[in-house]
Amino acid sequence: MILKNLLVDYWRKIHAREGYVEISTPVILNRQLWETSGHWEHYKDKMFTTMIDGADYAIKPMSCPGGMLVYKMEPRSYRDFPMRVSELGLIHRNEKSGTLHGLMRVRCCTQDDAHIFMTQEQVQDEIKGVARLIDEVYTHFGFRYHVELSTRPEHSIGSDADWEMATDGLKSALEDLHLPYVVNEGDGAFYGPKIDFHLEDSIGRTWQCGTIQLDFQLPQRFGAEYTGEDGKKHRPIMIHRVVFGSLERFLGILIEHFAGKFPLWLSPVQVKILPISDKYMGYAKETERILQKAGLRCEVDGRAEKIGYKIRSARLERVPYMLVIGQKEMETGSVSVRRRQEGDLGNMPVGDLLEMLRKEGIQEGKIA
Repeated sequence: MILKNLLVDYWRKIHAREGYVEISTPVILNRQLWETSGHWEHYKDKMFTTMIDGADYAIKPMSCPGGMLVYKMEPRSYRDFPMRVSELGLIHRNEKSGTLHGLMRVRCCTQDDAHIFMTQEQVQDEIKGVARLIDEVYTHFGFRYHVELSTRPEHSIGSDADWEMATDGLKSALEDLHLPYVVNEGDGAFYGPKIDFHLEDSIGRTWQCGTIQLDFQLPQRFGAEYTGEDGKKHRPIMIHRVVFGSLERFLGILIEHFAGKFPLWLSPVQVKILPISDKYMGYAKETERILQKAGLRCEVDGRAEKIGYKIRSARLERVPYMLVIGQKEMETGSVSVRRRQEGDLGNMPVGDLLEMLRKEGIQEGKIA
């Protein structure tokens, strides 16, 4: 949960910087809405459905229809564009039991969805902006990835002209960015083509995470409009996109990638305080309070075990820093510091330790 919340905090920070407005839409929506979006016809086998007051409802497998309702809550103008709307949507998909795979493929997940509404002239810049954001995030975590362009599937909605225009738009954006890609014929969404970003995990497997989908269909099906510079009504173009894909899958890949040896800012426990005996528990707890007040996630190992055992346990837990506390440390207001990679760093005052950790990055920082 700590890891998930840290990813959410990071996600919110970069999306606020990019001008996204965060929303939250219902998890259960009525059948009429899913019929309008086309999901009832093209995606129903993967949706969990229920009856409420004698009417059909479905638990959302994606957040797009809710995003359309938010768009239609008030009149829109070309001056509002590009309108970037993000959502950490809780979604459910009726995946077959044989396809479930740890955190990588689940029936319930949090999708870092976002929808961008724009004019035809803004399409290229918005696609490129999303691709750069995805690249920034994956590079930040040290991931390698490859890109696929997925084209029109057998079962789809919309005209040939719309599909050709959308596919050409995605191709042009990829070429402008000099991003190598392969074409994945027939694997697009039923409402539009997409660019998929496949992350490589620590043993070479690839997982589809980020995606950019260009959609002319949902704005049309929902009757979405905006007032153009000419004073007339026009239809917006829509991008569906995710960066993490699902937080759960991204977490699974992240855990594998680092083998639990997370950088300081991502570690669920950043510092383990190891008193040599019960005599030093008071000073250990005092040190813990100082570190917690400074924003660190730390724990005291108060078990009646030998110090060597405590150090081994903390190393197996992949804790970045271990602080050994005995008589000398208690008398001098210091701690004996051990770092996960280098081992013993020697004795230092608690203030010096805090300064060192701040430089390394207690909060979101670079990946070492």
